[in-house]
Amino acid sequence: MCCRSAQPSSCSGAGRYDRLRGPRILGVHLEGPFLSPARLGTHGLLARRDPDAGLLDRLLEAGPVRLMTLAPELPGALDLVGILQARGVVVSVGHTNATAEEANAAFDRGARTVTHIFNAMRPLQHRDPGVVGAALVRPDVVLQAIVDNVHLDPEIARLLWMVAAGRLALVTDAIAGAALGDGTYALGEIEIVVADDVVRRQDGVLAGSTLTMPQAVRNLVAAGAPLEQALEAACTVPGRILGVPHLGRLVPGGPADVTVIDDRLEVVRAIVGGETRVAG
Repeated sequence: MCCRSAQPSSCSGAGRYDRLRGPRILGVHLEGPFLSPARLGTHGLLARRDPDAGLLDRLLEAGPVRLMTLAPELPGALDLVGILQARGVVVSVGHTNATAEEANAAFDRGARTVTHIFNAMRPLQHRDPGVVGAALVRPDVVLQAIVDNVHLDPEIARLLWMVAAGRLALVTDAIAGAALGDGTYALGEIEIVVADDVVRRQDGVLAGSTLTMPQAVRNLVAAGAPLEQALEAACTVPGRILGVPHLGRLVPGGPADVTVIDDRLEVVRAIVGGETRVAG
């Protein structure tokens, strides 16, 4: 099971922690434990569980969960979608072997996004579209994508943009060792190796990324997205997933949280709460 902060990289960020000064974690992305044993990726099999309302309740009581990934084909998973919605938690489909029919059943129940599309899920085939095919043709589903040119080929990133512009959300899936260079790191109890900025377990399975959000934006622009819309994929679309519509918007009276970039899309400085925190 993986817990990550649900902290979309925003050009102008806010949330229920507006009164705090400095960067804010908007909540936790609980990636598991109700995942397909066939699509675990780096998640440990021993931590995986079948859908259990009692266990879910304990997990939600443990912290500010804002987003949860589950495999909808598991027995009882669709019932959890309603419970999560009632608790204000966004449901994402991921780490799943679901068919298109099973994915659509989850979307019809209220799941509104897909966790790192194409990765750790049933592959797209012409007679078996799976989660990918179901999500691509539904305008009510946001596609989260790791655009690092490793998890997705650049042509797949281009395809996603052409099909789902306006509902594509950039995510990094970055590990704690991101931007620290090649070496050996820990992901929970798992030893992972970073080589040439690619993160793998010892057995070669991808185990996250070293991607930063500015680089994800640059990669999406290289795949054909206009800059303004690529920035929306990093800012406002992730905010929309969490139900925080003012994330990523520069408006009078709005939160003065701004990432300033130059013409090469390199970060010049970051402004948090109106104060410059990082200068180039």
